Amino acid sequence: MINPALSSRPQNLISQNLRQNPLNNQSSPSRQDYTRTSIFYVNDYHGRAINMERTITASNEFDRFVPSEQTDKLKLASGDIMLGEDSMINKVAATFLKIIGVTASAVGNHECDINPAEIKNIFPSLSYTLLACNLKSKDENDDFHKYIKSSIVEEHNGNKYGIIGTVPTDLLTRLKYGSVLKEKNIEPANIKETISMVQAEVDKLKAQGINKIILLSHSGYGYDVKIAKETEGIDVILGGHSHNLVTEIKENVNLFNSKSGEPVIITQAGRDGRNFGILNLEFDQDGIIRRAQNNVGKTRIFSRNAPARHVFDTILGKPEVVGYIRTAPPIMQNDLIDPSPLANFALDAVREDTGSEIAIITSALLRGSFEKGRVDTRTISELSPFKNKIANIYYTEKDLVDAIKFAAKSFNNRNNKPGLIYVSGLRYTVNRQGEVKDLNFVKPDGSLEKIDLENPRTDKKYLVSVNDYIAAGGDNFSMLDKIAQAEKVFDYDLTKCVEDYFRKHKEPVDIVDDGRITIVDN
Repeated sequence: MINPALSSRPQNLISQNLRQNPLNNQSSPSRQDYTRTSIFYVNDYHGRAINMERTITASNEFDRFVPSEQTDKLKLASGDIMLGEDSMINKVAATFLKIIGVTASAVGNHECDINPAEIKNIFPSLSYTLLACNLKSKDENDDFHKYIKSSIVEEHNGNKYGIIGTVPTDLLTRLKYGSVLKEKNIEPANIKETISMVQAEVDKLKAQGINKIILLSHSGYGYDVKIAKETEGIDVILGGHSHNLVTEIKENVNLFNSKSGEPVIITQAGRDGRNFGILNLEFDQDGIIRRAQNNVGKTRIFSRNAPARHVFDTILGKPEVVGYIRTAPPIMQNDLIDPSPLANFALDAVREDTGSEIAIITSALLRGSFEKGRVDTRTISELSPFKNKIANIYYTEKDLVDAIKFAAKSFNNRNNKPGLIYVSGLRYTVNRQGEVKDLNFVKPDGSLEKIDLENPRTDKKYLVSVNDYIAAGGDNFSMLDKIAQAEKVFDYDLTKCVEDYFRKHKEPVDIVDDGRITIVDN
């Protein structure tokens, strides 16, 4: 057995029998010839304070469990624990990682959302080390490289672990301030360069006699598989960025062979802190994994940690109950390409607040979830915590058709990026091949006005509410890059519109799918 493992029972981390694993079919090595390791890992929490509070409860259970045999316990993160420009949210994220005892984290794109001028006010105070070996700069004393390392070495019970990090190769296109970094000659390496840089870092660690090496990757699942296959010396890739939920250990899913034929395990625990993971490993004396177990736990089954909740309330302010949810949608299976009842509700609230004809948001920019029962300002703030301002802009039919078609290609794009466009004031159908089949404008009386997908008009315009990130061409939506032509830029974001809706409408709310986006097979 390798301990601790996650029980299905809430708030209880216990020993479990380790089932036979495809890593090998041999019995465990003799006692003195193996090292047991248990890694508590998190990724892509996106500033979700409530799920952080629940994860702290799970982490405390992990800490309290005493294995029957000596086991090295590590706590690691794979990036995007922070989110957006809100300094208070980022302070909560940093506090969360400090409380659970994370020692190192990959640099995700959302760790770079911060205005570069503010980096020096945040990064120096972090209790953990930020890692990114593939962040290039002509000046390694810039505000990023001052606080970011390529790798570190941790020692537990006399066993040394090399830990490396990567930023996503698409970093600059995922940032509001990407142009600022580019002007400072700070940019990520491409995937080919990244693989070379990771291998160089592995070689440095191996030269120091370190044979247990972990990569904290914010490159995305697809690239993680490529890194696993095209390098040698890496044992584990703790992944992030693409929001995959990778459970258990399965050959050719998250278990691959390196260039030298040694096993490499890949993990990733979804997004928004809905899950965390515990990876149990058994290394032989040469640092090769012989047995393993990957347990992914749902944060929702753990109670919110009361002391952490108090700390977070002190930072963010005490939440206020503003409404009641009578019917809430289930958790989405794929946040980027599934229709979202919550997005429908939120965008309807935006239109009511801004007076626009249409409201849109990309699925990647809508986070959080609602549960049946009372809803408070904290829960609402997590729906879209980037704090992107809403802008009212006139877009042509062609602009909207081009944007929706571009987003629909996410069905076939790597990691389903950039995700569907959610809408209010429009209805459309898309197939699983990423083809938009029809598009209609919903007139004020509820009737539909068909938009010609093949010949959309350039002289017909609609007043559209959109956030300032997408309106500036963010996530490669170049057809929507018209922020300079905005009729009005409001001094608030989507979450204020939702909060306003609850305050104005006192009746319980039903959040259901009304079919405004229909997914068909062909």
